[in-house]
Amino acid sequence: MSKIHPHHLATPSQTPLSLDQPSTSHDPHSSSSSSSSSSTSNTQREIFTIWMKSLILGGKGCTVFDSKGQVIYRVDNYSSKCCDQVYLMDSKGHVLLTILRKKFRLLARWDGYRDDKKNGASWWFQVRKSWKIPQMPFNCEVVVNLYHDKKSPAFKIVKGKSELTSCKIVDRLGGLIAEVKRKQSIGGVVLGNDVLTLVIEPNIDPSLIMGLMVAYNLIHSRI
Repeated sequence: MSKIHPHHLATPSQTPLSLDQPSTSHDPHSSSSSSSSSSTSNTQREIFTIWMKSLILGGKGCTVFDSKGQVIYRVDNYSSKCCDQVYLMDSKGHVLLTILRKKFRLLARWDGYRDDKKNGASWWFQVRKSWKIPQMPFNCEVVVNLYHDKKSPAFKIVKGKSELTSCKIVDRLGGLIAEVKRKQSIGGVVLGNDVLTLVIEPNIDPSLIMGLMVAYNLIHSRI
């Protein structure tokens, strides 16, 4: 397989983000003990390429490449879309996150667990639609809770203004955490809508952001 190199974007971030989280042992700025080596703490922006295709022939999912063109994350749903249980894996197929769909009548949310979900394990993050604004196709705000703190969302995922595939993850003060947009070649050519660039701000765990992006795309039936 040929390597895919993300197009180098703007200038590095000036100051690391500092979010108010209740537990340092599960800080989203820190690496999960089960994450791949790329998920270690970083002081610079990280840039990934998301290909909205599975490496499995005929499968559904996505494949994520790092800045060196190496596969770093995978989601393989084989021949089905919108599964109720989805795994974020590393390049070797080891499970990093388990994402489960919870249904409550007309409402639904996605709960993310570290590693393979064990009996009695607590969810790490929870993604659901916000019902405070009109719900139009591909025009909804998604709220994210961490560590069972349901009083105040830690993050919001906001759809981009110009494209269906673009979105931003912001903290509760509106500060940028990560951004997804259509990938451009070095020459400035915009690639297909299934090839995206993900930019993650410093000191954020990439596996958490990937888990949120997988849940966001599951909400919109893209995986």
